[in-house]
Amino acid sequence: MERRTIGAAALAVGAVGLGCMPMSWAYSGSRQRGDESLRAVHRALDLGSTLLDTADMYGPFTNELLLGRVLKERRQDAFVSTKVGLLVGDQHIVANGRPGYVKRACDASLRRLQTDVIDLYQLHRADPEVPVEETWGAMAELVRAGKVRALGLCAMGARGGRRSGARLHDGTIRQLQRVQQVFPVSAVQAELSVWSPEARESLLPWCEARDIGFLAAMPLGNGYLTGTLTPGEGFEPDDVRARHPRFTAEMMAANQPIVAGLRRIARRHGEDVTPAQVALAWVLAQGRHVVPVPGTKQERWATENARAATLRLTEQDLAEVAGLPGAQGSWE
Repeated sequence: MERRTIGAAALAVGAVGLGCMPMSWAYSGSRQRGDESLRAVHRALDLGSTLLDTADMYGPFTNELLLGRVLKERRQDAFVSTKVGLLVGDQHIVANGRPGYVKRACDASLRRLQTDVIDLYQLHRADPEVPVEETWGAMAELVRAGKVRALGLCAMGARGGRRSGARLHDGTIRQLQRVQQVFPVSAVQAELSVWSPEARESLLPWCEARDIGFLAAMPLGNGYLTGTLTPGEGFEPDDVRARHPRFTAEMMAANQPIVAGLRRIARRHGEDVTPAQVALAWVLAQGRHVVPVPGTKQERWATENARAATLRLTEQDLAEVAGLPGAQGSWE
């Protein structure tokens, strides 16, 4: 697989990563099976999808434990990215950016992941009660201690940005400007997909101008852009899509032209090419520093996603994607 670099430190990863969250968190709990997830991780590594993206809150903790079982055998094959800063309580999630907590959380993640170093340690969310510079300073100390190789920041929540009336990523850019004064940012993770392209407006150019890697979260639109979801089928209560305004039966039906457009492009590239692969190829085409991180818990989808790295969209393809209707349904 093509390799791409993250940050000025030129950390090399496969062009398509693997989002591990669905294996333990947020998506259809009844379908989460440890053995199947382990096969998906091994398959991704076999195909060159070296970036494994997790967080201590996924589970919580069980996702890191699962990856630790793989890393114990294949640490040299993987680029490990995990996150800190969010605590899961009873029916709520809170931020914790206190320096002492960050350091303890890193040690706990290292134990669960069965490794002595985390390749990319990301701040999941800034704590409103703690200056972000203090949190970032503690994370920088972890780099100097040899426990972490590089630092990343996850974009602020989309819902908050949209409700404020500000451009979606203005708040994230302000955070980035602050922490850059403390220690270099190697990567930013934010949503980017055919149906959520807002990062292209300001955040993506900001990263590119500073040689900062961009991890594209939800590049398949929470599964919608795969064309495998049926409007009105519904989701389990613990599935995040059960509460997402784009996943009501009405909005899923209204957004079918987007999937149809991806399917048309896929057919031009061969019978085995899928809408999901076109969607990932579009993300890859947004810049040499962009790494899509599609999430899955199944080996078959990990295989399909990894093979999207070989798909090259033409100018005609990109123009067609640009001409697709915008997604209907939002948090606004």
